[in-house]
Amino acid sequence: MTDFNVVRQYNFPTTIRFGAGAVKELPDHLTAQGLSRPLIVTDPVVAQLDFFREIKESLSRRGFSVEVFSDIHKNPVKSDVEKGGEAFNSSGRDCIIGLGGGAAMDVARAIVLRIHHHRDLFDYDDLIGGDQYVTEEVPYFITVPTTSGTGSEVGRSAIISEDDTHRKRILFSPKLLAKIVYADPLLTMELPAFVTAATGMDALTHNLEAYIAKNYHPMCEGIALEGVSLIHQSIVEAVHQPDLTSRSKMMIASLMGAVAFQKGLGVVHSLAHPMSSLLDTHHGLANAVNLPYGMRFNIAGFEDKFRNIARAMELKEETGEAVVDRLFALNQQLNLPLRLRDAGVKQEHIETLSDLAFADFCHPNNPKPVSREDFKKLYLEAL
Repeated sequence: MTDFNVVRQYNFPTTIRFGAGAVKELPDHLTAQGLSRPLIVTDPVVAQLDFFREIKESLSRRGFSVEVFSDIHKNPVKSDVEKGGEAFNSSGRDCIIGLGGGAAMDVARAIVLRIHHHRDLFDYDDLIGGDQYVTEEVPYFITVPTTSGTGSEVGRSAIISEDDTHRKRILFSPKLLAKIVYADPLLTMELPAFVTAATGMDALTHNLEAYIAKNYHPMCEGIALEGVSLIHQSIVEAVHQPDLTSRSKMMIASLMGAVAFQKGLGVVHSLAHPMSSLLDTHHGLANAVNLPYGMRFNIAGFEDKFRNIARAMELKEETGEAVVDRLFALNQQLNLPLRLRDAGVKQEHIETLSDLAFADFCHPNNPKPVSREDFKKLYLEAL
């Protein structure tokens, strides 16, 4: 029974301009804010794409002095942030635009923190109370997503790894929320099928894990279920026969997943994070492969939740088993691996992966406890 005398706080994100062509509003917005020297933070792949060049050139034509920082890793590390901060300061920038997928967003947000906060970067780790040190103002921050996966564009945190151990750290503060998001589905139209599939399954994982995460947060749960529905309607088409409708549904569902998972994530993310740290696996791919196994682990005792998920996915059988079967089928339809061995995991990795998974920060919000032995069993089952 929920005690409604308990006061709870529900935070929702910033202004989102969503729709085809939305990014064209960016120059006018910068002008209105009196900004003229943006640092665009992106990844090396996006920096070479035609649409990125068009955005950069549209700003230059309007008289903006544009600096691009793209020297970042697929799974971002501390040194990426330090170099980005140096680029901001040495070139006299006045704002930051995070443009790209989750890696670019994380680095951009961490640079935003870095500019006026000069302690060691990981002193600000939220898991050790580091948010208390986020006391200074931060540069004006804008996000422009180019994938439909992490939803980092509407987030308030950045996940950055240590360079040597690759241990993931979380930098968090409401100050790190973008002032405005330009969510333009047209920017996702050139994505390769694999990236669309892996990032799309990442978004699905966010919505699913947020929905079943422990704690009472009906607003996030409602958003998560609608996100599941939108992804199920559109992900196969977005990968194999993309059009504006399918890509738009995927992008908005990605945003919804990132809003919803402020309620928490769970076992799947704790299974996936170590694969990125240890093996440099694409985060969305790691989530996709582990998703059916993690969801199956959670069915017993939460059959009512899985019944609602099955309804959101419009499955004939409204059971947890039907949901898991559908997740396996989705991976197959999207040409994603069904087994960890097909994603680069070997038997000799299992012990280390299990240690890292048990130490991960996501599974405490899983609806049921997960032991180290549980993680090992799940990895072996999925291998």
